[in-house]
Amino acid sequence: MNFARILIRQRYTAITLVRATQQFSTKIPSSISDHVPFKSKVSLPNTTNFKIKMQNLEARTLTVPHNRGAHKSTATAPNTTSKSVPLSQVNNKRKKRAGRADLAALGFFNITAFSTAEEYDLENLLDALRQQELYDAKKFFSTDNLGLEQDVLYVTAKYQVGEEDRDIFFFREGSVVMWNFNDIEINNVLSFLRMFEKEPYLKPLVRSESEVMPYTYIPASAIDVEGDIVSSADVEPARAFFQSGKFFLTSGEDNFFSKYTFSNALSTSIKLGIWEATLDRYIDSMEFLTNDMKKGRRIRISRAEVLRKTGELLALRHVINLSSDLLDTPDFYWDREELEALYLQVCNYFSISRRTKVMNEKINHCVELAELISHNLNEAHNTRLEWMIIILIMIEVGFEIIHYLDRYYVKEDDSGDNHVVSAAH
Repeated sequence: MNFARILIRQRYTAITLVRATQQFSTKIPSSISDHVPFKSKVSLPNTTNFKIKMQNLEARTLTVPHNRGAHKSTATAPNTTSKSVPLSQVNNKRKKRAGRADLAALGFFNITAFSTAEEYDLENLLDALRQQELYDAKKFFSTDNLGLEQDVLYVTAKYQVGEEDRDIFFFREGSVVMWNFNDIEINNVLSFLRMFEKEPYLKPLVRSESEVMPYTYIPASAIDVEGDIVSSADVEPARAFFQSGKFFLTSGEDNFFSKYTFSNALSTSIKLGIWEATLDRYIDSMEFLTNDMKKGRRIRISRAEVLRKTGELLALRHVINLSSDLLDTPDFYWDREELEALYLQVCNYFSISRRTKVMNEKINHCVELAELISHNLNEAHNTRLEWMIIILIMIEVGFEIIHYLDRYYVKEDDSGDNHVVSAAH
């Protein structure tokens, strides 16, 4: 029934369209039709769109059920098969693209920090950089009060790329912080560092525990007021500060101490990240032992291996609590209160104190587990020694019994022989 109605409508519309075309063509002057092409100047009713609409209507009518209520509900239902992307997804994609590119457009540069080894040979590194003639060594200094060992090397790129300088801080404990370096130059520096690394880390671990932070410059007369940057000649001179995960340096002056403070906090954070990953790997390597103990199986590890695992834990605890500055502020900031405030602010942002406390708790638990396993293995070893001693004693008793029986039978033979000899006489 519906299909018949559509056919009638199609024929009626086609007849109307032909009549309208004839009436429209008669109104066009002959002079215009002679000099101007008809299709390019005069537009007829769009019959193509009309045919497409009629085909869609015909297809929809043939596919709907015969129930009239269902037909109405289907005709009014929205087209759910559209391939258009929702606006929320588009916004999410735009947010994902935002980041380093958007910050660069706002005038921000990048700080990239890596921890690639347990220690750097800074003396040989300094000589190699001088021979390379790509970076100029500005400072090679000690950060402790005694000044016994120079543990930080600060260099600047000789060749300018853009208006912003490119600086590098090398820390003896195996960390490097690069200011305003692109990815290609970062890879070149990391490759160059390999020959001066002592006990290098795995490359995937180095990449996963790296850190990238933005920084920019503020006018010399700007101050931070409730998150806003205010510039005025009447306010006090600006100071470098850290806010919302971004470093702000003052322009027009030497920012060495501010850059070193930010770099020091960054190197501490990524070094702690390396130690956290090391501890996680240690925990994973000891997990099967707890399963064996829970199921009552024999512990599948030797006493020498347990001793080595315990040594790893104690060495890690020593590095965290005694050889590093995780539990206290470095001596370098003893008489530099402004820099100390910056350092503590960045450390609080990376939750260094809380992470250090969590690591010590994990290490204590691992030490208890190692001691328990070592005690269990020692008991098994002592039991095995006791059984060996018992077996040796039993063997000795057996030999004594054999000797006794041998002496007894020898005496009986000798006495029998004597009786035979005396009877013969």
